[in-house]
Amino acid sequence: MAGSKEIKRRIKSVKSTKKITKAMELVAASKMKRAVASTLASRLYAEYSWEVLVSIGKSVEEITHPLFTNADKRGQDADSRRILLILITSNRGLCGAYNSQVIKKTLALLRKNNNGADIDILTVGKKGDVAMRRIGQKIIASFTDLPAYISLGDVLPISKLAIQEFTSGTYDTVLVAYTDFVSAMAQVPNIKQVIPVSKNDLKGLIAELGAPTSEAGVSTESVGKAKVDYLIEGDKNILLGSLAEKLVRMQIYQMLLESNASEQSSRMVAMKNASEAAGEMIEDLTLVFNKARQANITQEISEISAGMASVS
Repeated sequence: MAGSKEIKRRIKSVKSTKKITKAMELVAASKMKRAVASTLASRLYAEYSWEVLVSIGKSVEEITHPLFTNADKRGQDADSRRILLILITSNRGLCGAYNSQVIKKTLALLRKNNNGADIDILTVGKKGDVAMRRIGQKIIASFTDLPAYISLGDVLPISKLAIQEFTSGTYDTVLVAYTDFVSAMAQVPNIKQVIPVSKNDLKGLIAELGAPTSEAGVSTESVGKAKVDYLIEGDKNILLGSLAEKLVRMQIYQMLLESNASEQSSRMVAMKNASEAAGEMIEDLTLVFNKARQANITQEISEISAGMASVS
């Protein structure tokens, strides 16, 4: 019966684990619902903010604000460029391949750095911080105490640091490695440039973030609507520079929301798979336990029958 007792102990242990994973699945599902709602709501705001830039984008060639200035205009050679990469991961594990995917994307970027640019890391989340320190990558700052449900105000320290480091000339490009939320079953790691704001890619960025644009650069969703002409008083460069700063902050905020929704959905799926695997293991162990018990019963009956036969 020692084997049966061991199997019963394992069944009890797996049942306890299943209760934990099921509870974590329900919690992650609740958090995912709220995170997805915030992500979708901010996408709409980001789309409208891009539409404002479309309306005033006809003077984009006249912009001389630092956030629109690329590395070439700074007089930097390709071999001496410095890049700041903001890596967004989670503080906790048990979320499937969420962290490993975006970290692999970052490591691939570091390996394919053919121009020999210096890449420094700003980490958001403990998992990315640990991974980058393990390989000896330089980390200029770490943000590991963001709330579960972030607001635009929580992004201010990150966006201010990125903008200050860029405008001061410390870095020539600011990239963000994050995870795009597609659905509860699909999350895509991505790396995007947020600074400098590319004049040439402005229309493409608008099409990617918001409504698709036609060849003439007019939003197809705005066809048939009255065109809005903005009267700008004062320095256009200052105005567009201020809008660019807010846009950078909004982009980073959106990427954090996308990553948060991806984390919770990935954790929910991982815990669901773990609960299902625990259920299958319980069934298999129960079958083994029943077989072992039946074998013991059969053996005892055989011993009793043999004993009675020898007595008679």
